[in-house]
Amino acid sequence: MREQVEKALDTVRPILQADGGYVELVDILPSGIVQVRMSGACKGCPMAQMTLKSSIERAVKKMVPGIKAVEAV
Repeated sequence: MREQVEKALDTVRPILQADGGYVELVDILPSGIVQVRMSGACKGCPMAQMTLKSSIERAVKKMVPGIKAVEAV
């Protein structure tokens, strides 16, 4: 499952990197929650939560069955 989540994150990383940001997989909880760490320009960006839900979470949930949510840690 970790490999699938990394592949999903790879689809959104170029978008984040274009703005100086990055997302790193921290953990996948047994409850289906993916924990990620936002860094670079994303770390202090007021739009980071919106990006997390509208882009990152959507991509991960679409590509990896069983994932319920993505949250920043």
